[in-house]
Amino acid sequence: MPSVTNARPPAREGDPPTGTPLGTRRGRPAYDTSSLVEVAARVFNERGYDATSMEDLSAAAGITKSSFYHHVRGKEALLRAALERALDGLFGILDEPAATTGSPLARLRHIVRRQVEVLVAELPHVTLLLRLRGNTETERWALGRRREFDAAIAALVRDASAAGELRAGLDPAVDARLLSGIVNSLVEWYRPGRVPVEDLVAEVDRMAFEGLLAQAPATRRRPF
Repeated sequence: MPSVTNARPPAREGDPPTGTPLGTRRGRPAYDTSSLVEVAARVFNERGYDATSMEDLSAAAGITKSSFYHHVRGKEALLRAALERALDGLFGILDEPAATTGSPLARLRHIVRRQVEVLVAELPHVTLLLRLRGNTETERWALGRRREFDAAIAALVRDASAAGELRAGLDPAVDARLLSGIVNSLVEWYRPGRVPVEDLVAEVDRMAFEGLLAQAPATRRRPF
């Protein structure tokens, strides 16, 4: 697997510090930075990042726009924080013991299964990552990081193919894209509680790998 750096853009003045409490209006629940990022991710997914204003975000959170600007520079800082949650979850998988040791196929299957779990746990943030258009500096940074992650998957597919763990004649580049497509398509229909997570993981594993695995030679039956 190629080396992957876990770089992120440097923090800038006005970006949200972790755990900073935000002011609330009377009768509204308190928000900290983490929950405010969740609100922003939801609104960005519903309206589109470009079409979302700070007024939209403040209305969704039930706080004043001045409260936002007291703690963050603007909506791009919220976008970056939401994307970091998705990317940190995905890149964290690559550092897990089961993703770094064992056969290429075993590592690949572990990563794909964990991708599903991260997607479910960080559904709004991963959805946002997968729908980026690259219109801002933050979006282009995140798209670059996503390509790094996809390259790591593609390298493992090539290694598994070279080791004879996948069916002969398959194109590793195509297989890597198909694997990513199966997992990423979940953001279009999965909703929490619809399918137990463990069942979803098992089904994605079956669908993703059943047709890719190298088949053991069939035992020739002796004629009677």
